[in-house]
Amino acid sequence: MIVLQPRRDLIMKIGGYQKCSLIDYPGKVAAVVFTQGCNWRCPFCHNRSLVIPARFQPAVPEEQLFAHLEQRRGQLDGVVVTGGEPTLQPGLAAFLRRVRALGYATKLDTNGSRPNVIAALLNEQLLDYVAMDVKGPLASYSRFAGHHVDTGTIELSIELIRTSGVSYEFRTTLVGGLHTEDDLRAMAPLVTGAKRYAVQGYRSPPTASKCYDNYRAPSSELFEAAETILRCHVDDFVVR
Repeated sequence: MIVLQPRRDLIMKIGGYQKCSLIDYPGKVAAVVFTQGCNWRCPFCHNRSLVIPARFQPAVPEEQLFAHLEQRRGQLDGVVVTGGEPTLQPGLAAFLRRVRALGYATKLDTNGSRPNVIAALLNEQLLDYVAMDVKGPLASYSRFAGHHVDTGTIELSIELIRTSGVSYEFRTTLVGGLHTEDDLRAMAPLVTGAKRYAVQGYRSPPTASKCYDNYRAPSSELFEAAETILRCHVDDFVVR
């Protein structure tokens, strides 16, 4: 008997997974899969071990993860794919097909930098929920991403997601020492008309180095400003 092995170039690089989460997929009990690699270098990133190749741990075999998903059928509702930046993974679509074949709902977390990948996944109906980070205003997006950003891709991804027909949210991590009220006002056009927009506060990583010294948790005043400025532009405004 010939056993077909998956193409190695289409195997997901999985940095780890959380067996069960009650908060990462709204309304569902889900496993969370963390992919390795990111095309940005956000200065306030909380998951640098998934971003900087030198910090990568040995990848988790896909079959180990799928054994867990098989075992938890009937107990878990969905699978969240986050990162890193999952849309960099050549094996993402194949991975999602396997997840869907097990009967799980799927959620993608993305920075929106690869609208062509998002469009392909949506067209194949591989996604049930999309959460896209909106880092900051377009005029200074590269400052928030720590890398040059073609802001046209951000606008295109927002439009693709907003008109996709699947559940979605846009979200921003507010960072003290980085975001200002003027930034929030400039961001309003990006999220106007969104079904859900969530803001959450920056938290310093447990092993933060000096590169994080300029950043801190946002003040209550910044949260209040975000709500005042942005709530009226979206259907559902969420503070996490």
